[in-house]
Amino acid sequence: MTGVMMADQSRELAERFNRQMRDVILLLRRVSMDQPITVQQLAVLGSLQSGSRRMSELAAEHGVRLPTMTMQINRLVRDGLVTRGADAADARVVTVSITPVGAETLRTARAQRIDFLADRFAALSEDERAAIATALPAFDKLCADSEESSR
Repeated sequence: MTGVMMADQSRELAERFNRQMRDVILLLRRVSMDQPITVQQLAVLGSLQSGSRRMSELAAEHGVRLPTMTMQINRLVRDGLVTRGADAADARVVTVSITPVGAETLRTARAQRIDFLADRFAALSEDERAAIATALPAFDKLCADSEESSR
């Protein structure tokens, strides 16, 4: 197979994958509509689950400018879902940590999504579920490579 054919196939796969990811994202957003915070704010809470983070790191991870992330954090602070702090090594650096209420909000939202997806997966055939399970390691690799390149 020539490089041009492989590039064409990769492009076609990328276009199909992009459309499918859009549909999945919209589906999960609809499932989360009744949550007290936005999907973007839930994503920020997820980023804080493993520990305190710098505001600049959060902005970069979520692909937004620092002022946009600051607005998100202001709302989360107001609602008691996160707290601000300072970096021990550099007092100019603002850090953010999830609160117990924020962790519970995140857990509830994730459980709702997982329950929804589990119901959808249960409606698939065994072969369809196996095909999705087989594709997950490649998807993990695809996402891991993009995470590394964005840092």
